[in-house]
Amino acid sequence: KTTTARMLAAIAREAGLHPLANPTGSNLMRGVATALLGETDFLGRVRDAAHRLGVFEVDEATLPEAARALAPRVAVFTNLFRDQLDRYGEVDAVAGLWRRTLAELPPTTTMVLNADDPAVASLAASATGPVLTYGIEDTSVAGERLEHASDYRFCLSCGEELAYQAAFYGHVGHWRCPGCGQARPRPDVAATCVELVSERSTRLTLRTPQGELRVDVPLAGLYNVENALAAATGALALGLPLAAVERALGAFRAAFGRQERFQVDGREVLVLLGKNPTGLNQVLRTIASAGEGDGRHLLLFLNDGIADGRDISWIWDADYELMAERAASVVVSGTRAEELALRLKYADFRVEPHVIHGARAALDAALAGTPPGATLYVVPTYTAMLEVRELLARRGQRRPFWEAG
Repeated sequence: KTTTARMLAAIAREAGLHPLANPTGSNLMRGVATALLGETDFLGRVRDAAHRLGVFEVDEATLPEAARALAPRVAVFTNLFRDQLDRYGEVDAVAGLWRRTLAELPPTTTMVLNADDPAVASLAASATGPVLTYGIEDTSVAGERLEHASDYRFCLSCGEELAYQAAFYGHVGHWRCPGCGQARPRPDVAATCVELVSERSTRLTLRTPQGELRVDVPLAGLYNVENALAAATGALALGLPLAAVERALGAFRAAFGRQERFQVDGREVLVLLGKNPTGLNQVLRTIASAGEGDGRHLLLFLNDGIADGRDISWIWDADYELMAERAASVVVSGTRAEELALRLKYADFRVEPHVIHGARAALDAALAGTPPGATLYVVPTYTAMLEVRELLARRGQRRPFWEAG
């Protein structure tokens, strides 16, 4: 959500608007209120309102309250994966909450839905206004079967297990129900060609109602293809020009902690947030695809704070086995470091993970184990990401995350 919201804000900026956003990912109502307060006068009026566009990321469970308060022109939905199980429950519960909320939106709200995610695509039935969909048409980047960490396997209408012609990641792909016939809709905005150029870049050809667009997005991974599609479709729903989409996506800078790169002591540090099984699997695939022949140097964090989710059982559904033969060094840290080290043991890593408590000590140890000129891949949960980023900011590498809008 954070990356998509930042992309959409960047497109608005290229179109000559001044986006009003919550770029740090503070996505509860207090974060939205804080963003608004920072841009209003003492009478509560938004400054330069004629050129303003509110672009707000909101938390899954905050959607009902945010929708009532904001009455959005456009509501963009990215995907629905298992996250913070102790807070949200399973995806069906969140999907039900969303459906009830959408039925109450005014008919002037345009829904932007991910056609590749059956849980999100099914929301179209609850829409009271226009619907635009987006998705990946290029099946050359897909697998033939679902990953183990797939959160939505059964049809919402009839309960039959969904069939997939192409599976991109998690339960995202070209799906249909053999029971009732429901199927992935043909997307209005589609990635017709996807080239995973490197761990730094993805080349996209997009088909849109306004014409075709070719752009190199400086991010890796299929999940960022979906993010770019979501932002582009949201922008077109707002009437923003295709040229602004091209310029913004081509010059996009990663959101904090999401494929952010730092230079530290002659080493590159790449921070990739991993906080649920599907997202973490995409992160691990991105690392595995990096063209480094001498193995990957890893710093893995597992925290169980409120913002991370207390339930850490999800790590057993993540494909750490992808890195078992690729890891050259591994440092494990966080409040649940021992549990993560145990998970790596069951994944049969060829190197022994070093458990080091304290973010600073863990970062220093991981850097020491990474040769000069090599890359250290830092994969933290949310609260650990904030800690690591603060440490890097103190070394003069970036502004603090709350200033990184």
